[in-house]
Amino acid sequence: MTNFGLYTTKAMIIFDSEGNRLISKYYNFHSHEPQYAPLTPKEKKDFEHNLGIKLMKAGGEILLHENNLVLFNTVSDLNFCLVGVAEENELLLSSILNGFVDAVNILLRHNVDKRSVLDNLDLVLLALDETVDDGIALETDPEIIASRVSKRGGDAVDMNLATLNEQTIIEAYKQAKERFNLSMR
Repeated sequence: MTNFGLYTTKAMIIFDSEGNRLISKYYNFHSHEPQYAPLTPKEKKDFEHNLGIKLMKAGGEILLHENNLVLFNTVSDLNFCLVGVAEENELLLSSILNGFVDAVNILLRHNVDKRSVLDNLDLVLLALDETVDDGIALETDPEIIASRVSKRGGDAVDMNLATLNEQTIIEAYKQAKERFNLSMR
């Protein structure tokens, strides 16, 4: 019998076309079981290097690497990789990965490549945080992920120069204070 749990994702890694890591995020399961022990920075680097080499040779969308199930999705010059527990359901992991990749595609306006991901790193990382939190899949629907990320960006105060020129300093201070108080609630 398989143990079912919330913790499905061990890591999300994005590689470029040469197998070099652009982004990686590892999740610790806060478990005392040895198979979930956190990796040291050297172990992470070795894992990423070996996985990058294996991805260059691999065909398909799934592989087993160091007793981990790795699903990957290639978009333009990037490989999005989701590392999961070896016993995990491949369809569940696939829906997590595809939801994240499609959300990034929506957020970057269908212009997903190495340059645009690095230029919009904040959006990509927010999308990742909205998809997976501490190894637990939160959302797989790309539209919902993208809308949550977009809402976070819309919370910024939009005071432009024209508005500031028309106000006195006291009025601008009061308005900024009100917006700050509203954002803290």
